[in-house]
Amino acid sequence: MSRRTRDTRTRTRGALAAMAAALLLGACAGNALPTPAPSAASPLPDTAPTPQGLLLTADFGADTVSFVDPERGTVASVTVGRAPYGTALGADGRAWVATAEGVAVVDTRTRVRVALIPYRTATGPVTDGEYRGGGMGIALSPDGAHAYVGVNVPGTTGVLEVLDTARNEVTAVVPVGRRPFDVDVSADGAEVYLTGHDSFDVTVVAADSLRPRRIEVAPYGTEGGLASWLKPHYAVVRPTDGHLLLPFEGERLAVVDPRTGRTRIEPMTADTHQHGAALTPDGRLLVVGTGAVRPGDGNGPSLTVRAPDGAERVYPLQGPHEDVAVSRDGRTAYVTGGYTRDGYWNGITVVDLDTGATRRLAAGARPLGIAVL
Repeated sequence: MSRRTRDTRTRTRGALAAMAAALLLGACAGNALPTPAPSAASPLPDTAPTPQGLLLTADFGADTVSFVDPERGTVASVTVGRAPYGTALGADGRAWVATAEGVAVVDTRTRVRVALIPYRTATGPVTDGEYRGGGMGIALSPDGAHAYVGVNVPGTTGVLEVLDTARNEVTAVVPVGRRPFDVDVSADGAEVYLTGHDSFDVTVVAADSLRPRRIEVAPYGTEGGLASWLKPHYAVVRPTDGHLLLPFEGERLAVVDPRTGRTRIEPMTADTHQHGAALTPDGRLLVVGTGAVRPGDGNGPSLTVRAPDGAERVYPLQGPHEDVAVSRDGRTAYVTGGYTRDGYWNGITVVDLDTGATRRLAAGARPLGIAVL
């Protein structure tokens, strides 16, 4: 039994519930870490085409997405809508960005927002912060014909909204779990997976019938409900077998077979609260560790690099981070400093995946979602 499991069973439930209540009543305050001084990045001229190899970040602390040179920092920004969260990049160069107001569509070649598609679902006032209503995770079908966005509805269960990308409109709404942090799609496009943070689950949605099916994913159990820290955040789809990989607390990796609903648990080693995840081209799993949820109960922020055979390297990071993307050659990770809770900073940590060497890059405004152009 791990230390965290013992602590979870023996700590005072009232204190944990009080902590969660405080979180639910307030969004993330700006306890930002110092950001490295901006480098002398020259802005892109308005009419210049966007160069290849830039990063695109969803700026949760602003109404923008930023185009980031991985050596120099932000070179351009585009207004997209309130509190952007996740982003998905299509083969046609359009980026789909989940905001509190709707899904923004950005032509990344010309750096112009070409559409803002409102949600069908009422999500309350358009606000900022960790618990704001509106879009969270977002993904595209393999053929680019549909965008799938997980929409948070404060105080109740969320929904999947399906967008027709040719018509720029919502065509279907499907009930899912609470606070859908992440959306993923199977390699063949037949299924959509939504990670319900506050409902301890993954909702599997058939792309043709849009019929939802719930799989509980709770390797620590569901005791504590909304007060629990031990909930799923992000997932990746393993290409070799289509299984979902969901990291928990730097201690357990839930391997979920979406066809059978069965979950297998594998050990992890970072001992840190974990959020964003990504896969490298050669099958390594990257997982962002945000730090101990309580002082003295776990290790600090980190990036775990997990090989397909389960061997792990854990690289320390300075301060909490949220999400991660990987370069096309699989040698470099870009980890966003936005973070959904306190401790965020306005930048990206660039990690050499071979050596663990890191450098901090001023970029965006509380960046969360990230993609490589």
